[in-house]
Amino acid sequence: MRQTSGAIVCSSCGRLVDVNESRCPYCGQWRPGMFGFSTFLQQRLGDIDVTTAISGFCIVLYVLGLLLDPRGLLHIRGLFSLLSPTVRSLVLLGMTGDVVGRGGAQGDFWLQLRAWTSVVSAIFLHGGLLHIFFNLMWIRQLGPFVEESYGSARAFLIFVVSGAGGFVLSNLVSGTPTVGASGSIFGLLAATVAYGRRRGGSIGAAVSQQALMWAVMVFAMGFLMPAVNNWAHGGGFAGGYLVSLALLPHVHRAESPRMRLTALLLALLCVASILVSVVTIFTRMI
Repeated sequence: MRQTSGAIVCSSCGRLVDVNESRCPYCGQWRPGMFGFSTFLQQRLGDIDVTTAISGFCIVLYVLGLLLDPRGLLHIRGLFSLLSPTVRSLVLLGMTGDVVGRGGAQGDFWLQLRAWTSVVSAIFLHGGLLHIFFNLMWIRQLGPFVEESYGSARAFLIFVVSGAGGFVLSNLVSGTPTVGASGSIFGLLAATVAYGRRRGGSIGAAVSQQALMWAVMVFAMGFLMPAVNNWAHGGGFAGGYLVSLALLPHVHRAESPRMRLTALLLALLCVASILVSVVTIFTRMI
């Protein structure tokens, strides 16, 4: 897994350098060999299907939410509440918003940590069968295009940062308890708009206009459907667009080991955010 000798391609300038160089002699890039893990990060992590991984993680957490409190399987109040995890299980797994009462986290380090990390954990939680079905449908529709256009690691960065940004805005404005990947989906729509505008031409314009039309349509539907968090949608779109603008100048290059390491650390943060919530809430329930 770790390369200790030989040459690697510097991700910054594309020239061959010794894997143990502290700085690239051509461009000055610090640790171009990433302490010998450059090849592993470049090859192994590049094979991951991010869209499938995100979808699978959402499904696992949805099923886990139902199993943690089976009352959600029986308490049906309408079509949108069909197979809905209870609020209790969603809070345990990382629902964001004012879930412990305003000021309830004052002076409690773990509750404060949970409040901050919940903007990540809540992305992968869903409140019902229709909720997760439609969100996964959008992820499967948009994810492959964003992965192909930006790269897998960059697509994952866009997904998580836009979703977290949407929840930060939602928490600041309303504090309403909320879950779901829709903010991240708006981030993917924003990434598609940004990519189409950068590409230009008739194809780029068509891609950009189509994605923008979808975003406007879904945002407008949010005012007509119950329990839709349009603050998270707007924040997710804005966050996704800003991150995409920062990444677009680099999309013509292969993803660097550093970018893939960033995505790996971000994935570990997603898992850790769930664990922080489970440990924090569970220890206060007993």
